[in-house]
Amino acid sequence: MNIEPSGPLRAFTNVPESVAEPTAEAHDDSGFKTLNDLVAELIEATELVPPDRLATARGRAGTGSLAQALVDEGFVRDDSIARALARRYGLTYVDLTEQRIAPDAAEQIPLRTLRRVVAIPFATVGERLQVAVADPRNVQGIDELRLATRLTIDLAVASRDDVIAEIERLGRATELIDTQTVLDELQVVEEDEDDLEVDDGVSDAPLVRLVNSVIMQAAAEGASDIHFEPQEDALAVRVRIDGVLNEAQRIPKRMAAGVTTRLKVLAKLDIAERRKPQDGRISLNAASAGRLLDIRVAVLPTVEGEQVVMRLIDKSRKTPTLEALGLSEQMRIRLSEIIRKPTGALLVTGPTGSGKSTTLYAALAEVNRPEINIITVEDPVEYRLAGINQVQINVRAGLTFAAALRSILRSDPDVIMVGEIRDAETAKISIESAMTGHFVLSTLHTNDAPGALTRLNEMGVEPFLTGSAVTAVLAQRLARKLCTNCCEMYVPTMDELIAARVKPETAAAREGMALYRKVGCPRCNRTGYGGRIGIFQLLVMNEQLETLAAQNAPRDEIDRAAAAAGMRSMWDDGIAKAAAGLTSIEELARVVTT
Repeated sequence: MNIEPSGPLRAFTNVPESVAEPTAEAHDDSGFKTLNDLVAELIEATELVPPDRLATARGRAGTGSLAQALVDEGFVRDDSIARALARRYGLTYVDLTEQRIAPDAAEQIPLRTLRRVVAIPFATVGERLQVAVADPRNVQGIDELRLATRLTIDLAVASRDDVIAEIERLGRATELIDTQTVLDELQVVEEDEDDLEVDDGVSDAPLVRLVNSVIMQAAAEGASDIHFEPQEDALAVRVRIDGVLNEAQRIPKRMAAGVTTRLKVLAKLDIAERRKPQDGRISLNAASAGRLLDIRVAVLPTVEGEQVVMRLIDKSRKTPTLEALGLSEQMRIRLSEIIRKPTGALLVTGPTGSGKSTTLYAALAEVNRPEINIITVEDPVEYRLAGINQVQINVRAGLTFAAALRSILRSDPDVIMVGEIRDAETAKISIESAMTGHFVLSTLHTNDAPGALTRLNEMGVEPFLTGSAVTAVLAQRLARKLCTNCCEMYVPTMDELIAARVKPETAAAREGMALYRKVGCPRCNRTGYGGRIGIFQLLVMNEQLETLAAQNAPRDEIDRAAAAAGMRSMWDDGIAKAAAGLTSIEELARVVTT
């Protein structure tokens, strides 16, 4: 069964005609009301949304769609809008998460037209083509669809998000077909060459298209990493999406050298050097995927050949906010108070890929204002923030974290962000800066928040400085979010909890609690998940913790004192999110130690 929302959202989804079309127009000459007016009248009549929140949504919508603003605010679901549109205009509503898209139907209209109109053909019946649209009042777009095919069009209405997802899936399928075509071309070339070894793909046009297709497809799917891994019989291509690696395709072994050479050329690396690791970068404007990418390339010699790992950094991403991180309301308010202090240090801890940098950027965006000078030192610069001075590390030029920090302190900063405390010198300068009139934000690699204090001491920072300078430590992990379209509620048994690596005593305490689990549907590509959410632990320093840190107390003793002062474990924070249907107990157990 699908997850049902609570509160005003639950009530709203039970009124299918409650929302009209998600486009907004001015009053026309004939005096008809705009869709925004109709939506507002309906909401006021049903009293499903408080007047102040409705006013907030209208202000956010401006001249745009009130319906979409209500979706963004969480008062209505996108499929409710589609159902209401279908009823208003006497059309059929189609649930694209259940309706199979017929390949022959999807091919009847060019992909570029479907993207422009936001429509997807899903079936053919004789000489009639059934097309789902997100906006049935888009007369010009519907005319464009009719001109694009010889078939007669029958309109239906589907959720805008589902239509867009199917269009993107169709685009990726087209890219996969192109990739297979390239592989076929290369097979023909090799046969014509009488099995001559292809060891230089720089000038091989099909090979260039193959590499481009792999990168663009990964970018379109929102991948953070691409792995080209040489194996005994093939070159495996794996992509990391939402923190999990999945195999995308396998390229024949005979083409591995050509693919690797092409990647090294793109990254401006030495194609003749195959014995040593190399690092490079590629700038890519992936317009079709809507991403401006800075790709970091690492080449590593292995026994099977050269492995290439590409880290995709999206420079076009919007600056994150504290609200979007997944912090509980109480923790968000507390953290907001901490980062507004004039001096001290906030340390964010966790393993690689746990979202630490994103949290720091959200904190910087929260405190950024004209009257203070914010300087960052990063490797790499992942977000471009207006009004903030960002420094990119360049080890070859001698610009290390420590060297940059020393220069920054002579540039009159109020807030300093250090991308990562990697060595003793950086740690000492950062902590001393927090003691001398600056607020410092940085990251550390520790398992939890209490461990950060002992880690600083191990790095050579004087214990009394740690106790005095550190204001708070935020530990975090990233867990995949459940797909809200297909997840289901259930009450786990003790055996299920233990199978999910939950400790028996913890499982006994949670027995009988209703949770949610993944199912899988077309909307989430059958994974059961979509996107990620943070799991957090916030340690706020007090007098007792300062004393323990100054005394170089063991981590366990600091942990007990912090817990007594109100610090929750990451597991407790995660359980609250699992109970709310945001993630599953299996996913929580995967990323957090109980």
